[in-house]
Amino acid sequence: MSSMYALSSPAHYVQGKNAIAELGKHLSAIGTKPLLVADDVVWGIVEKGLTEGFEAASLPVVRVGFGRFATPEAVDALVQAITDGGHDVIVGLGGGSAIDAAKAAGHLAEVRWASVPTAASSDAPTSALSVIYTEEGEFIEYRFFPHNPDLVLIDTQLVAEAPDKFLQAGIGDALATYLEARATDRGQGLTMAGGRPTKSALALARLCWDLLWENSLTALDAVRSKQVTPALEAVVEANTLLSGLGFESGGLAAAHAIHNGLTAAPQTHGLTHGQKVNIGSLTQLVLEGAPTQEIEDFIVFTTRVGLPNTLTEIGLTAEDTAELRAVAEAATVEGETIHNMPFPVTAEDVVAALTSIEQLSRRVRAEHGLPEPVKHIAEH
Repeated sequence: MSSMYALSSPAHYVQGKNAIAELGKHLSAIGTKPLLVADDVVWGIVEKGLTEGFEAASLPVVRVGFGRFATPEAVDALVQAITDGGHDVIVGLGGGSAIDAAKAAGHLAEVRWASVPTAASSDAPTSALSVIYTEEGEFIEYRFFPHNPDLVLIDTQLVAEAPDKFLQAGIGDALATYLEARATDRGQGLTMAGGRPTKSALALARLCWDLLWENSLTALDAVRSKQVTPALEAVVEANTLLSGLGFESGGLAAAHAIHNGLTAAPQTHGLTHGQKVNIGSLTQLVLEGAPTQEIEDFIVFTTRVGLPNTLTEIGLTAEDTAELRAVAEAATVEGETIHNMPFPVTAEDVVAALTSIEQLSRRVRAEHGLPEPVKHIAEH
């Protein structure tokens, strides 16, 4: 086991209502010619408030569009745009893939980079890594960088006005943080920060878990009312900052490896990152033989949040043996984070655990008077 411990974090984190108006002020401390990366929908949301702040900070507003996924080609195109425009900082605005592409391009172009999520839908913004996908959304690789973003800024009013499915996705992603950090700490695995989990990272991961259980349902109520409340602020911090610090310096394990495997199943296309991670979290709990009460509480809570915990809800069935085997094999390839679990995990183990969650969740939901699963139909 490595005796080295590591913790990494962004240089500066800013969160609050109408924070987008402050972006120019904070960016001016790290660059003078930013390149903004945002799709048309995101740009329509942020342009007015952002532009006013940029004018006040005497920064030019230069924006390039973005597709759906952080592909190798999308990253290379952004590197070219940085070079052609002489930019000294790149800013990813919107979802996790736009932010991941901006980080990867900033690293390759050797400029500084900033993350500006417009929804609290994942913990990607704070990390020193990017997840790279194919055009179809299948996982290719993690890319690691020598430092975290120079700035992470999230406007909680924008989060409040976004569809609630984005906050739900972020909760699904963030709930895995403590489960995976706990498993990594119990085993001998290393974290994305390059060492064993630090006590600080484990404490942050636990705080993330506690804030989510205490505030998620009321935070979702706030989003459905388009209001910023203390509960929403707490969940945004958990989803974005605490989950980011917790996963990167606490460790990933089975939940995210199973997510990566699920991206190869066409039936799951159209689901968010956090929805697939939640299936991974429940499967991890089954794999490790977690206490029955812990598993049942997780099923009840995530059902109430609106996250999937059955195969049905991700477009699969127990009879899809070929697909489940492919998912399990992808989740257990050499180098995957599932090998941070404190015991060996085989593809057969993953198939068994994945198959079991259907009846398990259906039983628990029925016993608590919760809705039956609704089948997910993949986008084509």
